[in-house]
Amino acid sequence: MRSARRGTVITGLALLGLTGVYIRALVYTPMERLQGLAQKIFYVHAPAAWAALLAFAVTGLFSLLYLITRDRKFDLVASSSAEVGVAFSLVMLTTGPLWGKPVWGTWWTWDARLTSTLFIFLLFVGYLVLRGAFNDFEIRARFSAVLGVMALVLVPFIHVTVYWFRTLHPEPVLLKPDRPSLPGVMLTTLLISIGVFTALYVGFMMQRHALTVLRDIRDEETVDANA
Repeated sequence: MRSARRGTVITGLALLGLTGVYIRALVYTPMERLQGLAQKIFYVHAPAAWAALLAFAVTGLFSLLYLITRDRKFDLVASSSAEVGVAFSLVMLTTGPLWGKPVWGTWWTWDARLTSTLFIFLLFVGYLVLRGAFNDFEIRARFSAVLGVMALVLVPFIHVTVYWFRTLHPEPVLLKPDRPSLPGVMLTTLLISIGVFTALYVGFMMQRHALTVLRDIRDEETVDANA
């Protein structure tokens, strides 16, 4: 399908961009004074978290649209975005402890931010398991959409946890009421990386959605053949 080919091109370009981002982060972006080399993980961890939460927010939005309209295409977009979001969440939950251990002295702490991000990851793993548990399209779409809509509450909640609760996780340096709290060179590297991860999300999403549509057509043909 044309969208899958376009998605492959976008993904390839984004992966090249990711290589460039990390060369810039390691070679041309200054080292943070207190955290040292470990802070370089920030340029992957934060954009991966952005991409994961973006994917889950898209799942939530299209799940809501499905519940309102019962239009099959909205369910297919929601499920595709959920799969991509789970993949980015794995990157987020892996790089976070790798950064946290040398800085905090621990791989993990059950504070509000970390616990809520783990919860949304497990929620969407359950979402994908649920989709595989039903052959009936209407039941599968309706049940998974109810889970998907929860992202519309959880995504903004995760963002504000560092303001509402005591947490080791630092406050946002970009999405905050006042100006970004990063030196110019670091901010530029972060923004480039966020752009690259957004492009990765778009590329993965286009490919995943094309495969989901093909699978849906195949399953419908199988049901018709067995009828």
